[in-house]
Amino acid sequence: MKTLKPSEIAAYCDVHQRTVSRWIANGDLKGHKLPGRGNYRVLLDDFLLFLQKFQIPLPAELQNLTQTSVLVIDDEPGYRNSLKRLLVQQGFKVTTAKDGFAAGVSLLAEKPQLVTLDLQMPGLDGFDVLHYIRQRADLNDLKIVVISGLSQAELDQAKAAGADAVLTKPFENHVLIQVVNQLLNRG
Repeated sequence: MKTLKPSEIAAYCDVHQRTVSRWIANGDLKGHKLPGRGNYRVLLDDFLLFLQKFQIPLPAELQNLTQTSVLVIDDEPGYRNSLKRLLVQQGFKVTTAKDGFAAGVSLLAEKPQLVTLDLQMPGLDGFDVLHYIRQRADLNDLKIVVISGLSQAELDQAKAAGADAVLTKPFENHVLIQVVNQLLNRG
């Protein structure tokens, strides 16, 4: 979990650091005292709640940190890039992986909220990635949209293995956006 120093919060809000200290002391902003030092740290989520409560605009520097993260997993560069472009246009922070191994690394490093997953890939295929995700307690909340050109039986198998939604290739862009927004409870 990302934390912020009072000096960072002061810079984001264009106020003096003593003002941030008063916010913490008054209970307006939840701060955590570091053991033995007396210095405070504020969890990013607590700072975001503070901004929302007092109707303070989100600083531009923090917008990337608050974007919903999506990992696109597909071995076909054309699909991978078009999915990334489409999702970025919708305001998502998007990373990509070209195979199951790279997906595993990205899952742990990026901690996305949603993945789009092709089933047919060399090496570790989409079913392997799906099983890996659903075995890990730290990835329980991860939403998975399988996008594949395989048969309906295999799509049904992916759904039974833990996919939250399945789409066949080719698909309509608006359908993907609708599914993603529904899974992430957006608009």
